[in-house]
Amino acid sequence: MIRVGGKEHPWRPGLTVAALLAELSGPECPVVRIDQTYVSRPHFDHTLVPDGADVFLIPMIAGG
Repeated sequence: MIRVGGKEHPWRPGLTVAALLAELSGPECPVVRIDQTYVSRPHFDHTLVPDGADVFLIPMIAGG
């Protein structure tokens, strides 16, 4: 089990950041934090989410 934004989410072996974001189908996130490590979009396909991780989604914010 992992936590995404404070809510429990099922974990499975081989879960990448890209796969997790596809499952969540939420807002576009250029960066996610896994525990204390920040991961940017170019690394989503290759970065594994470990069991027990605390994941925080950092969505795009536009402003002026």
